[in-house]
Amino acid sequence: MVDFGKVLTAMVTPFKKDGSVDYDLAAQLAAYLADNGSDTLVICGTTGESPTLSWDEEYQLFSVVLQAVAGKALVMAGCGSNSTKEAIAATQKAAKIGVHGCLQVVPYYNKPPQAGLYQHFKAIAEATPDLPVLLYNVPGRTGQNLMPETVAKLAEINNIIGIKEASGNIDQASEISRLTPPEFHIYSGDDSLTLPLLAIGAKGVVSVASHIVGIQLQQMIQAYNSGKVQQATEIHLRLFPLFKALFITTNPIPVKAALQLCGWQVGSSRPPLCEVSPEVAQRLEVVLKELNLI
Repeated sequence: MVDFGKVLTAMVTPFKKDGSVDYDLAAQLAAYLADNGSDTLVICGTTGESPTLSWDEEYQLFSVVLQAVAGKALVMAGCGSNSTKEAIAATQKAAKIGVHGCLQVVPYYNKPPQAGLYQHFKAIAEATPDLPVLLYNVPGRTGQNLMPETVAKLAEINNIIGIKEASGNIDQASEISRLTPPEFHIYSGDDSLTLPLLAIGAKGVVSVASHIVGIQLQQMIQAYNSGKVQQATEIHLRLFPLFKALFITTNPIPVKAALQLCGWQVGSSRPPLCEVSPEVAQRLEVVLKELNLI
């Protein structure tokens, strides 16, 4: 089984001033993240603004990042869709490009029942049996919750290797952990819940904050896993204001602003997302300065 590690960075997509994808900067940022705590880069997920990227842009990003981090980090491609047929086609294309795994979000807007969700993910996994699949549950964005019982049934499929659990519900994550085997990996979908979820069996985090503090997140997880719980707690509490500031408004608006403050000219987000407000930018600047990050 492919080991995607403990810190998976949901990478932003850099844009030029004209709104086009800045592939050169994407390669530079990917290489930087691989050298600063990221085990795997998740490309074209929510943080990568997949709703406003074309599939051709996404495929090119997969290729560019694969080349940029070869031998340093793994690449997981966001290939999800609310159309099963479209998700299968995108996943097969990503597999041919050479990605190491794929992230499959719960279908959004059409709100399939649990039986439909099971058939959706099963069909994708069976269409690319050699590609590891990470489920992605984020009901706040999709409008539908992937229930623990459905996750447990999906965990029986060989190449469905885990879940990015972003329901914000620790009881739900506990139930998933209880119902699935140890080799099924639970990743926190919220930076602020990484440490609590480690306590109920999570492997790591699909992170936004790791753009800025990837090494510190690695240190926190390693401290917890080696029994240094107090040290892990201290890191968590020190970083907690950053975790919250990065979600003060819709992701990825704040993290792109934070990266700009750190010297990365990643551009703003594509509409209908918008520029960061002066108030949010000021809050981010204060937090980054308090952590000696700028």
